[in-house]
Amino acid sequence: MNAVNLPRIVMTMGDPAGVGPELALRLLADSQLAREVTPLVFGDWRILQRVASATQLPLPAWVISAAEWEAGETPEVPAVIDWQTLDAESVVPGLVTAETGRASYTYVERAIDAALAGRIAGVATGPLSKEALHAAGIHFPGHTEIFAARCAAPRWCMMQYSEAITCTFVTVHVGYRDVPALLSVERILDVIELTAEALTRLRGRSPHIVVCGLNPHAGEHGLFGDREEERFIVPAIAAARARGIQVEGPLPPDTAFVPAKRATADAFVCMYHDQGHIPVKALAFDSAVNTTLGLPIVRTSVDHGTAADIAWRGIANPSSLFAAVRLAAKLSR
Repeated sequence: MNAVNLPRIVMTMGDPAGVGPELALRLLADSQLAREVTPLVFGDWRILQRVASATQLPLPAWVISAAEWEAGETPEVPAVIDWQTLDAESVVPGLVTAETGRASYTYVERAIDAALAGRIAGVATGPLSKEALHAAGIHFPGHTEIFAARCAAPRWCMMQYSEAITCTFVTVHVGYRDVPALLSVERILDVIELTAEALTRLRGRSPHIVVCGLNPHAGEHGLFGDREEERFIVPAIAAARARGIQVEGPLPPDTAFVPAKRATADAFVCMYHDQGHIPVKALAFDSAVNTTLGLPIVRTSVDHGTAADIAWRGIANPSSLFAAVRLAAKLSR
């Protein structure tokens, strides 16, 4: 236990060829955050050395080996746990490879293990490359599905959280043509309930939740789509209300996010990825935090990708990472 009982939050370094390493260096160097949490980075020390040299960012003072970590050593100050997953000299900034995909997956696996074992309070994931994951033969569509699978979560969903707007998702990383077949009353109700539980914890009161329709004009009473609103969404809303949740909808997606509605809604339940990600990234790109609800551990994430075009240049904005670390600490309490 560290001296002031700060929550230990692990940042997984993300894809070594992306902006994750420089964000990790900024995290470990931030004196304000060090007064709120004890940040630990699961990554590769030699990669961080190369990035620090390229960007003139400071290197952290503490690094421990994977063997030391697995033997039970737990740092009480900001530190790097060096997993030595790849040949650091072979990594090219911005280049997608199987090696970097495998490394980023290893950091995540080890962080999940540490959280499940109770050694850390939560995980804030750095950006990984889905293309690199697949090149490595790891066929998860993203962090959310990795965490849900390894934690054997019976129900889960993605939440994009910010003070400006918060959205949760019934489906996430699937093609549009696959979305209708994945909708059910049970799945939509699960997401509404998970959203209500999370927002109650974060805001200390019962939230007001808006549920979006799937089709234009929320189906226009069956004129558009295959009556998904009537078959799935409306019954899920009714069931949620019967359980005491303040929920309204289904609202037409093109008007659900207008300022007047955002002023009264604590969260929006969205049927597919872009339905919620577009308004979140338009309104809160630098401050939104991706988190996975329904897990037995705390997991948050940056709300952006690897930014391969600016990797290792020292110009990546750490705001989303810092917000993710702070939210992980808040949820862990």
